[in-house]
Amino acid sequence: MTAMQFSSTRNPALVAGFAEALEKGLAPDGGLYIPSEWPAFASEQLTGQSGAEAARTSAGALAKLAVSMLKPFAAGDRLEPHLPAVAAEAMSFDAPLVPLDSPGRLSVLELFHGPTAAFKDFGARFLAASLARLRAPDAPALTILVATSGDTGGAVAAAFHERPGIEVAVLYPKGLVTPTQERQLTCWGGNVRSFAVRGTFDECQRMVKEAMLDRELRERRALSSANSINLGRLLPQAVYFGAASLAIRQAYGEPASFVIPAGNLGNALACIWARKLGLPIADIVLAHNANRVVPDFLRTGAWQPRPSVATLASAMDVGNPSNLERLRALYPQIDQLRGAVAADTVDDEQIRERIRTDFRRFGRVWCPHTATAAEVYGRLPLERRSTGRWVLVATAHPAKFREIVEPLIGRAVSMPDSLARLFERPVFCTEIAPTLDALRSALA
Repeated sequence: MTAMQFSSTRNPALVAGFAEALEKGLAPDGGLYIPSEWPAFASEQLTGQSGAEAARTSAGALAKLAVSMLKPFAAGDRLEPHLPAVAAEAMSFDAPLVPLDSPGRLSVLELFHGPTAAFKDFGARFLAASLARLRAPDAPALTILVATSGDTGGAVAAAFHERPGIEVAVLYPKGLVTPTQERQLTCWGGNVRSFAVRGTFDECQRMVKEAMLDRELRERRALSSANSINLGRLLPQAVYFGAASLAIRQAYGEPASFVIPAGNLGNALACIWARKLGLPIADIVLAHNANRVVPDFLRTGAWQPRPSVATLASAMDVGNPSNLERLRALYPQIDQLRGAVAADTVDDEQIRERIRTDFRRFGRVWCPHTATAAEVYGRLPLERRSTGRWVLVATAHPAKFREIVEPLIGRAVSMPDSLARLFERPVFCTEIAPTLDALRSALA
């Protein structure tokens, strides 16, 4: 079987295999890797089990579905024989799909049951498990660079911590993450180093991209990235969207529509890719905070990235989302993109009010990011809500944002054991300026 190739968004002639794309992270021209061709599934092809078993969102079912969905991408590649073990390691916790109303018109997909209580655990663990198996025992150390607005860095640090032959450098914007998030970013030590950047997430992301293409750094060390610019973060995230859509169809005979909190667009793109593969997914609506460059782009057709602004939904504070490049590669014309997704924007006061309202209505506690999705869903026309099968994507546990959430609901938020244990660890952090020179010096 001919191995699938992945090409740069900026030059289709620059191609790499699956393992190579994961190891490089970024294409040599600064573009992002995308599939050169798209496999398409009939849903019954995705597993060899019954439809009911395929539709489950438990850890074991997710791992089996991951092998079925991702096998065409790894076929003929040196990662292919490791795919079942990688999937089992990455998908070792559930992604419950919980109905919020009796007619089953609205459900929530809980993606916060992993080690760091955020959806990014799935992709980070897949990438870590893959790279650990791809590296030869005598290979030089690989340095993973990751920029984070809060959740990515913690997930990557946890996934790669104590992996032999791999070092991690986490860059986060100083003062722009919650105390709980900062603890997750700085409590690891060992092969994980954390850098508080005196700037915004967009500056952290720029530093990582510049470092990935910097000749001086690349001559000194092997580099890769664990941001959603890395293909190994995105493809496994398509699996839980596939599982949820199969569960909705199994239960109701209809496709699922998703409302997704969106920042750097990695999770949104994973859902779009799942639909591209043939999963039963109807509408995809993106919920943005006050960083509204994507809703504005869909409205005007003019792409105008701008400096990010700080909001309650800090993990979505992105003014120049990387994965828009992949979206525009898939939908080159603005009308095509408008037909593929919709987007809306939510301000901080609307986030606060939605947390209060849905706690009273459903007894559910949202993190600020999930609240943006709930708010955008609430704005949809009644007819659209009452005829579709809608899924809110809950991307983080509210305990990660307890300083914000608890005053709004008037009660304490219980903390998962995995988060509580982090507060027992010492912290390690270095403050740096938002420049490539500062990162070079810090890494040296």
